[in-house]
Amino acid sequence: MAGNIFGDVFRVTTFGESHGAGLGCVIDGVPPGMLLSSEDIQKDLDRRKPGQSEVTTPRKESDRAEILSGVFEGKTTGTPLAILIRNNDQRSQDYSNIQDFFRPGHADYTFLSKFGIRDHRGGGRSSGRETAARVAAGAVARKFLAARNISVTAYTLALGGISVPSVDFSEIEKNPVRAPHAAVAQEMVRKIIEARDAGDSVGGIVEAQIIGLPAGLGDPVFDKLEAKLAHAVLSVGSIKGIEFGSGFAAAGMYGSQHNDEVVVQNGRPSTVHNFAGGIVGGISNGDAVVFRAAVKPTSSIASRQNAVNRSMQVSQIEIKGRHDPCLCPRMVPVIEAMAALVIADAILIQKTIA
Repeated sequence: MAGNIFGDVFRVTTFGESHGAGLGCVIDGVPPGMLLSSEDIQKDLDRRKPGQSEVTTPRKESDRAEILSGVFEGKTTGTPLAILIRNNDQRSQDYSNIQDFFRPGHADYTFLSKFGIRDHRGGGRSSGRETAARVAAGAVARKFLAARNISVTAYTLALGGISVPSVDFSEIEKNPVRAPHAAVAQEMVRKIIEARDAGDSVGGIVEAQIIGLPAGLGDPVFDKLEAKLAHAVLSVGSIKGIEFGSGFAAAGMYGSQHNDEVVVQNGRPSTVHNFAGGIVGGISNGDAVVFRAAVKPTSSIASRQNAVNRSMQVSQIEIKGRHDPCLCPRMVPVIEAMAALVIADAILIQKTIA
């Protein structure tokens, strides 16, 4: 099924379900000779894994990365790189009471409509747990980018209507919501706990910055760099929108404002405000690539809700199980992973023509 494969040269196939034996990925196109260990992958998996704090799901998964192939004596071989992450803490019985219902906000009905069968245990392939495989693949891409002094940093910009007034990268990993502002992070934590205790959830906005990108990556027309990044980010469950640079605010600006003043910085053209978000004509211009993704509130909430079953009868259901009251904290490494995959692929594609 083509929907499980991402990328052109740096090509990733993921597999696995929320309550199956495990998840993983196979990566084709990893250049040979790159230093890589399971610890490189584990760092990002630990940032995504459940049970990190009081504002995430209490499900306990070690999410240990097992490299099955593609690495020899600590270096990539250029052959397919396979990574496995085993599931250890499934509680499938939590879903037995709703196996015939289509939960509000979930992909139960659409999966059944497409395949004629669905895994009701935690949503199967539509579960957020699927993103563990993406993060594993993204960690390999990040290692590739780091060797080229390219970094991808995401953070919670807004949550439950609370926004950060400024961004300090050094604060991101110091708080459980991964906000780049210490004081606002505390407000966000209180907002999540308030929603959770009321049997509800909250959404937010995750912003990402790709720094160190050279000019010239991406292709005009159908494969614009922002189009590929949008594809990558919107392929993540619970992401409902994306914008680059000035984004939707550009609709209220004059051309004389949005064109952005050009200056010379570090021996190349650069813009004062980066309204373009680092991409012009679908190709990187050397400025930081900046985008924001809208994260919807978690669909699985403790409050009773109306749902429809397979017999088309409406009834109230109560969703059990362990769920995040806000997805933003654990969405940060997922967004970083998908962006890293796109950029690694773009660099390797560029090598085919340059």
